[in-house]
Amino acid sequence: MTRIKRGYIARKRRRKIRLFTSSFRGTHSRLTRTIPQQKIKALVSANRDRDRKKRYFRGLWISRINALISENQYIYNLYSRFVHNLYKRKLLLNRKIVAQIAIFKGNCLFMIANGAG
Repeated sequence: MTRIKRGYIARKRRRKIRLFTSSFRGTHSRLTRTIPQQKIKALVSANRDRDRKKRYFRGLWISRINALISENQYIYNLYSRFVHNLYKRKLLLNRKIVAQIAIFKGNCLFMIANGAG
């Protein structure tokens, strides 16, 4: 009986999977058995960390605003009072914008704080 060699289909499938994991370190990018596992793990991590990134940046903005308010002792000494007064006065500024103002134009934040207070 003659020997039958496998076709190119399996090789094509493996090559397609390897393209995704080509930048991984060590055997995670070389061994056919570990490549699909690492691909799944990478996609799960990417999905999870998109939400974590949003959470992290919101915390960063809050800490920047709080640092400037506490440092300069504007009308408030607490971040929570500052944000409460922004909402009470219906000043629709999100934390990202207020944090950028705090970094680049501290005086403008002082004017906002006076307007909100």
